[in-house]
Amino acid sequence: MEVNGAIASAEDPIQAGESISVNGCCLTTLFEDSLTFDLSPETLQRTTFRQARVGNKVNLERAMRPMDRLGGHIVQGHVDSVGELRTMLQDGDFTVFRFLADEEFDRYLIDKGSIAVDGISLTVVNPVAGEFDVWVVPHTLAQTNLGSLRPGDLVNLEFDVLAKHVEKLLMT
Repeated sequence: MEVNGAIASAEDPIQAGESISVNGCCLTTLFEDSLTFDLSPETLQRTTFRQARVGNKVNLERAMRPMDRLGGHIVQGHVDSVGELRTMLQDGDFTVFRFLADEEFDRYLIDKGSIAVDGISLTVVNPVAGEFDVWVVPHTLAQTNLGSLRPGDLVNLEFDVLAKHVEKLLMT
């Protein structure tokens, strides 16, 4: 995996120990000759990394700094579950992806709510029994790994942390 100018520059290099989101999973950087990460058993169990292969496209994103704009919803890089791409359909310039999540997470799938798919902040549309759509604009399709997905492929899912906090507070 090469680190390019999209996430690092000479003025703002990546430091050992920095958190980097890789397909939506927050990982701590290690340096030898290239950007590398240790993956714990928990990370391997909960994410798609257990099936990763050399040459797979990944989404890389540095952690947001407090002075940056929040361009989506709050994404922590704490993957909740693995989902499956069911279908991809073109609708004009847009691509509609339909994913399946474990039904135990259905309560977090709210129409016009937020979800992170491989770390990409997206809007949930038409959630029903663990399935949901996301409409992807051409720019996002071109700049992420979504365009390389095919039905049956697995993705990392992170559900809205605010919804999870509200749920926990209401349970007490």
